[in-house]
Amino acid sequence: MSGSGTNLQAILDTVHDRDGIEVAAVASSKLGVKALDRARSAGVETHVFETAAYASRAHRDRAMATWLTEQGVELVVLAGFMELLDPSFLAEFPAGVVNVHPALLPAFPGAHPVEDQIAYGVKVGGVTVHFVDDGIDTGPIILQQAVPLPYTRSKEDVLTVLHEAEHELLPRAIRLIADGRVRFDERNPRLVLVDERALETTKGTTKSWADGQR
Repeated sequence: MSGSGTNLQAILDTVHDRDGIEVAAVASSKLGVKALDRARSAGVETHVFETAAYASRAHRDRAMATWLTEQGVELVVLAGFMELLDPSFLAEFPAGVVNVHPALLPAFPGAHPVEDQIAYGVKVGGVTVHFVDDGIDTGPIILQQAVPLPYTRSKEDVLTVLHEAEHELLPRAIRLIADGRVRFDERNPRLVLVDERALETTKGTTKSWADGQR
């Protein structure tokens, strides 16, 4: 985490200590952010890894990977962690490192997707949950949800509707992974297959882009 931690709160509220899933630890790239308060309030171990405190980003990432492993972490979830991760970090977690991005990738990757969507004038935006690789928002896609963007074009209004989608989609992806319902297509490692039986919700059905392949 690197900021206010609203996605963390959604995870704590909907998947933590349910169905064998535990938020074992929360790492932050910044001191004093609200995400740390949210984690501590839930009794979750926290640690801050500021890049400036280490000789390099790779050193920071090795220290972070070691600490997360010591806390028993298997799946790493980036929810507003605004830092690139060294490939050596990714290699430490074979179950995967997952990120949520407030755009329909591969459109609008990078650090400013909300501003970019507003500037481009798109009518429909969305949210993507994807596995992290060594590129910038280039990893295989797990789930996506399209969201009509408000015509006000206000950043605050756009963030409101995108955050609502994030808070539903990211915990959902975590539950699917924990339940063994997410796998890679053996013929195409970029294609993530999701067991569609697990995608039924009280709000309707959210489908991943892979479901059409079934």
